[in-house]
Amino acid sequence: MKAFRCASTSQNLLQSTILRQLFNQRLIHKHASSTPLSSSCSSDQSCSSIQKLFHKDWLSPNEVAKIFTTLEPNSVLPIFDHISKRKDYKPNESLFTVIVAKLGEAKNFAAIDDILKMIKTQKNCHISDEFFYNVIKVYGNLGGLNKRVIETLYDMPEYNCWPSTKTFNFVLNYLVCSKQFDMIYEVFLGATKLGVEIDACTLNILIKGLCKCGRLEDAYQVLDEFPKQKCKPNKMTFSTIMHCMCEKGMVDEAFGLIKRMEKERVSPDAVTFNILVSGLQKQGRIEESMELLDRMRLMGCEPNKGTYQEVLYGLLKSKRYVVAKKFVHMMRYKALIPSFLSYKLLVLGLCEENMLRDVDWVLKSMVSVGFVPRMGMWRSVVKKNFPNAPEVSLNEILED
Repeated sequence: MKAFRCASTSQNLLQSTILRQLFNQRLIHKHASSTPLSSSCSSDQSCSSIQKLFHKDWLSPNEVAKIFTTLEPNSVLPIFDHISKRKDYKPNESLFTVIVAKLGEAKNFAAIDDILKMIKTQKNCHISDEFFYNVIKVYGNLGGLNKRVIETLYDMPEYNCWPSTKTFNFVLNYLVCSKQFDMIYEVFLGATKLGVEIDACTLNILIKGLCKCGRLEDAYQVLDEFPKQKCKPNKMTFSTIMHCMCEKGMVDEAFGLIKRMEKERVSPDAVTFNILVSGLQKQGRIEESMELLDRMRLMGCEPNKGTYQEVLYGLLKSKRYVVAKKFVHMMRYKALIPSFLSYKLLVLGLCEENMLRDVDWVLKSMVSVGFVPRMGMWRSVVKKNFPNAPEVSLNEILED
């Protein structure tokens, strides 16, 4: 019996030695082939920390988690299998968080499923909402797994963990961004079952989803839900609905929401007004968009670059090039830089109107802010200055 125990101990030692040697060989080969010499010191330190997993020295849970952050994604599972057999192994949230992140990098979502199943069997391993928030982000952002995102949210109570409003809102917003409109309302109705407290952000996400699929009337109904949910609408709430209205050509109705904002004691900001300016510009109501700049200031909201840029696009679209040139002058006086496209359209438009002196000023203004006029722009300027000049090709210029 004693001889059998000795043989068994020797066999275990031999297996451990072989495993360590194989690991070291793979590690040395990997670093020799892929690690630059400039980072060899940090790589050596990393190798040293990983080798601790194959020693008998006692390792704290934090040490193990820290070592796993240095692993390549494809080596996480074999080494996790090894560490889980150690006597000092203590499953904990920080370790599982690192493992899930690494498996996500490797797009190994099936393995993440297995990790979650294994966590259910672990005793004295408390998992928080933050862990599931990260798992859901991996499933959604890295895998595009809509079904697993929702399933994970609903499975959280099975781990004695209830989703926070933050996690719930992330799932809702993910579904909106991935255009899973048929699932959004169903998940929203599940908030009570999950013990989630609805907040203004939740309702804003729902409004955004409804507006994206063109259900403006339903978005209005959600707006009326704010006081019932003991929430207060904010700038984002109204701006989202206004944008949807302007997209539908309901600019005047969008202006009507300004009065409701005042009633709700919500002050519109530059983003809110930019939406209205853009809506006016699309309808060719340029004078009204310019008047809105003054109205903004009276309401204590200073127009930003986006506001001026939208008005400028409207002037250019309506071919009011002289006014547009003055508007650019005003923007430069306020240390605002018009877009390259604005300059291009203005130069080409002034060339059409034969206002070559104004073209000269615009070109100098372009250069002063770091823009370089392109060949097509110069060609238009040259044609207007020398209308009878013959066309010269690039090859002819190179030959000369």
